[in-house]
Amino acid sequence: MLIQCTKKLLDTLKKRPDHVENVPPLYSWHANLLTINRRKTVVLMNDVSRYTVVLYGLKAADFRKLDGLIADAIRRRLSDASVNPEIIERYLSASPGCVYAKTKNRAMVARLNKACENVQFRGEVLDPNDLIQSAAGRGTSKILVGNSSGDYIIPDEVMYKELAKLTDQPVIQCRAAVIKATLVLENHDVWRRVVVPLDITFRQLHRILQVLFQWTDSHLHEFTVYKGGKPSAQLVCDKEAFDFPGNTPMFMENDRLLSDFARRGTRIIYTYDFGDGWDHVLKVESIDENSTKNVPVCLEGEENTPPEDVGGEWGYEDYLKIMNDPTHPEHDERVEWSGDQSDQIFDLDDVNFRLETMF
Repeated sequence: MLIQCTKKLLDTLKKRPDHVENVPPLYSWHANLLTINRRKTVVLMNDVSRYTVVLYGLKAADFRKLDGLIADAIRRRLSDASVNPEIIERYLSASPGCVYAKTKNRAMVARLNKACENVQFRGEVLDPNDLIQSAAGRGTSKILVGNSSGDYIIPDEVMYKELAKLTDQPVIQCRAAVIKATLVLENHDVWRRVVVPLDITFRQLHRILQVLFQWTDSHLHEFTVYKGGKPSAQLVCDKEAFDFPGNTPMFMENDRLLSDFARRGTRIIYTYDFGDGWDHVLKVESIDENSTKNVPVCLEGEENTPPEDVGGEWGYEDYLKIMNDPTHPEHDERVEWSGDQSDQIFDLDDVNFRLETMF
């Protein structure tokens, strides 16, 4: 693997740059060293795709074994994106080890700097307990970037197309679930049907549901998994929930994957905003063992979601009554209170754009 380093990184590595020619762009990376949250961070950007890999919180000893860390980071990034393991190993074995050189030219340095800016923008979500920041790399690689021909590309998509040239197998290979999520309302049929990878955490599932139902993530939430009609597990978002234990085993939502519980027919209740008490029934309709999609996709849905803080189901009915009656004395006040929420409609294309961008 050719790693073309900025002077700052080469100085830190105490390496003299090698002179290397004719390395295919797929096996060539540019790398920079920067400081984020007072931690040394290495950002790698693939030359052909601008696919990003991030190493965070490196110590002096880590720089002495950077070859192995780079290979591990690329492997993790691709694996977390559900790339076929055989393709990952084929890619890494085709160019074993690392050769360090100077940066290629000013254009590549400018692209690398842009990748670094995008990683720095996500500084608050970097995990101080993990050297390999797969989520930050994935988020950066989902951003539209310009290429030399004046068009725009998405690094993730370009990387997978390049990897597809190495094999006749599907690049993405993962298990996925088709879930129908229904907001519990007596007088309204608000639901979404979505395909989600099974290897996501319940925290990620929460974020997906927030997009599907256009909530604003302004309140606490929890999941309750049912088995045989009885609660079998509770996934919570706040450690304070453990101060009030019940008879159901409780876990932090970041510590459990959807695959730990989801089977065909599994029923899960997602509760958002304990004040308004919005319950969503999630039913796993089917499991796809060979999905080629590593991001959630909303297939269909019906009706709009109530506004935040409207007062639960009873408050929502009162809200609709007032909003639909221009002569009501509280009409103007409610219109002003609802703001942009009154204009929110379920738009399948917009939801899927937001889901893909988020993941």
